[in-house]
Amino acid sequence: MATKVMVVDDHPMWRNAVERDLAEAGFEVVAVAASGDEAITRFAAARPHVVVLDLQIPAPNGVEVTRTVLAQDPSARVLILSASGEQADVLEALKAGATGYLVKSASSADLIAAVGRVAAGGTVFTPGLAGLVLGEFRRLSDPKEEQSEASQLTERETEVLRMVAKGWGSKQIAERLVISHRTVQNHVQNTLRKLQMHNRVELTRWAIEQGLDDDEE
Repeated sequence: MATKVMVVDDHPMWRNAVERDLAEAGFEVVAVAASGDEAITRFAAARPHVVVLDLQIPAPNGVEVTRTVLAQDPSARVLILSASGEQADVLEALKAGATGYLVKSASSADLIAAVGRVAAGGTVFTPGLAGLVLGEFRRLSDPKEEQSEASQLTERETEVLRMVAKGWGSKQIAERLVISHRTVQNHVQNTLRKLQMHNRVELTRWAIEQGLDDDEE
């Protein structure tokens, strides 16, 4: 039996192209929609196995549509097909229950393969997103994972992190610890890598949440 697919995108030319490619590949496109409201209504009637869904659609957006349709039918699969490759968007989609995420630069062959894999119960992500995003997702969803990663920090990295949490700049930290500015930056970069974070803002917020901005005494 052919896999039933619904395509949701507010750009008619793009939606039609995706519908055509999937139909030619042997999938049964049972519904299309141009907005979140249409998607939710038509999903209930068509009951597709896979929803190929853009994130930026008229309200409700793709994340909300994902939550709603999976609440109606937990066996359904959602494959996000979005122009955005931003990590925050990918994480929100994953939290909502999506099992795949492709950016729109993907080829027709990539899309067809992704729909097949998602329909079979697998996951698929645009190359370059998977490792970074899934590592961050595990860190956010599993406090034990976060603690385990934090325990990998050296004594000096923890010392630098305390100063970062207190709002100290790299120059101030270097002067206090009598080390070079470059060494401070290396410690910060190593800490970001171990905690699977991506900038100093995230690092500062995490350190404050851990109480590292408190005086040690």
